[in-house]
Amino acid sequence: MSFKKSELKNSGRESLFLVALLFISLPCLSAQLQLTIIDDKGQPLKDAVAALVPVQKTDYTGVPTALIDQRQNMFVPGVLAIRVNTQVKFPNSDDVRHHVYSFSPAKRFELRLYHGMTAEPVLFDKPGTVVLGCNIHDSMVAYIYVLETEFFSITDDQGQLHLEVPAGKYQLQLHHPQMSGEYPESAITLDKAQVVNRTVTIDNLSAMKTTEPVDEFSNLF
Repeated sequence: MSFKKSELKNSGRESLFLVALLFISLPCLSAQLQLTIIDDKGQPLKDAVAALVPVQKTDYTGVPTALIDQRQNMFVPGVLAIRVNTQVKFPNSDDVRHHVYSFSPAKRFELRLYHGMTAEPVLFDKPGTVVLGCNIHDSMVAYIYVLETEFFSITDDQGQLHLEVPAGKYQLQLHHPQMSGEYPESAITLDKAQVVNRTVTIDNLSAMKTTEPVDEFSNLF
């Protein structure tokens, strides 16, 4: 049996059309979670971290990189969420030197007086909350949340965040610098092609601690 060139061309076009139609008709394999996080007064809570930890644990072997800069005697960003086994770089964009440290059990380290890009990156290989400070400038504080998942996000000024993840069972974790203790985890099942909208109230918040530099010499380093 022989085919004319025009017949072969038309057959190829029909095959491509059928493949495209198949992909269009396939259901979305991801699920979506839309969270609004508020305080006990109903106000949106900025810089709240939400993490979806899969019930099926995963060993993460890759080492991604994140960054916290230092500008105008502040850590930028002041809240960072990363998955476990992430390297964080700490460039100093200020004209003065900083001495970055943490005494948190999840990661104890210090980067002695430096500026620019001279500090070695730090590997965060244990889950937990890491509070950063500067040994020279007491007003500098930041928080790193090291999570056992790659599915996380941080709320914006409206207290909102969006997560798109594979369908499955998860534990929802919430974190915020003002929380006075751990927020209870909750189980959540997300189905494919489903958008779940939730509003969560965090009511165990304390006042944000702010500290001014102790003396005029702190700006000389």
